[in-house]
Amino acid sequence: MVADASPKLPTITAQDLLAKVQTAKVDGLSGTVRSTADLGLPAIPGAPAGSEQVTELLSGEHTARVALASPDKARVSILDNQSERVWTTDGKTAWAYDSAKREATRLTVPAHSTAPEKAKPSNYDPQAVAKRFLAAIDPTTTVQVSGTEKVAGRDAYKLRLVPKTDKTTVGSVTLAIDSKTWVPLDVTVMPRSGNDPAVEVGFTSVSFGAPAASTFTFTPPQGVKVTDQKLPSKGAAPGKLTPKPVMPKQVTPQGAAEAKPTVIGTGWESVAMVKGVQTAGLTGNGPLAQLLAKAPTVQGSWGKGKVLTSKMVSALITDDGRVFVGLVTPDTLQAAAAKAPR
Repeated sequence: MVADASPKLPTITAQDLLAKVQTAKVDGLSGTVRSTADLGLPAIPGAPAGSEQVTELLSGEHTARVALASPDKARVSILDNQSERVWTTDGKTAWAYDSAKREATRLTVPAHSTAPEKAKPSNYDPQAVAKRFLAAIDPTTTVQVSGTEKVAGRDAYKLRLVPKTDKTTVGSVTLAIDSKTWVPLDVTVMPRSGNDPAVEVGFTSVSFGAPAASTFTFTPPQGVKVTDQKLPSKGAAPGKLTPKPVMPKQVTPQGAAEAKPTVIGTGWESVAMVKGVQTAGLTGNGPLAQLLAKAPTVQGSWGKGKVLTSKMVSALITDDGRVFVGLVTPDTLQAAAAKAPR
């Protein structure tokens, strides 16, 4: 006897399911999230220590314990290689803790302010990941209810998003929507080519209800170095609260203002551009130089550069210090470069 993995649920239209997802509200939830990713990114030979953060969520499998309580309480504990990293906020104080480094950062949130979103890592929250793809829905997207399934022991509808454009590397995105709370329980991203998911983030266990307030407090273990920071009255939270990609020195942006990405295009065809990247050092024996040496050279009205491709991510590095990245085809990158401001 084989158990039926497709529960029988009342028929619902894609439009009604979308409306329920976008208006879903829960007091809180807790559970375990499994994240897997295979974007087909090449390894960077001789990459410097610490640069593994660049591809932390872009390859491999990760497990996290997650707790959320509206409006501004969250805790994420990432378990990897017998170490733990914790991000938690109770709305007044936010903590970032790394057990391997024996370091913790405490951020005080000023009165009449809310905990910064950057203090709440969202890559391990199926709800947050789902919202990113739901935001891309426009006339270029086919939306359909493609069946039902069991996720974390709960009955769920499958909402499938299929881009109509052939300029993206995304083949489809399937959201598993809980049939009682209408909360996304799982997100699966399929590439345009291949039969294996490029990204999947979903609960393996989940419980709905507001976790105890003590869940979001943190006491650093004895001997841990604690650094105190205060959230500015305006602006983003300090970078230590979220893991940032560590870029080799030869591609460090020249200035913070220039490093802010510009988005070109909309929806599935969106491309992010960063200006002011130092291209000196991309030739020779450096790690990126070795990678780019095998990359094809392209040119157009936008200039000249190197293009890197994988089954999901494409990047164009131009000779004048611009980098274009997106879940799009190389031709789409070059088209975006032609429209981009110098």
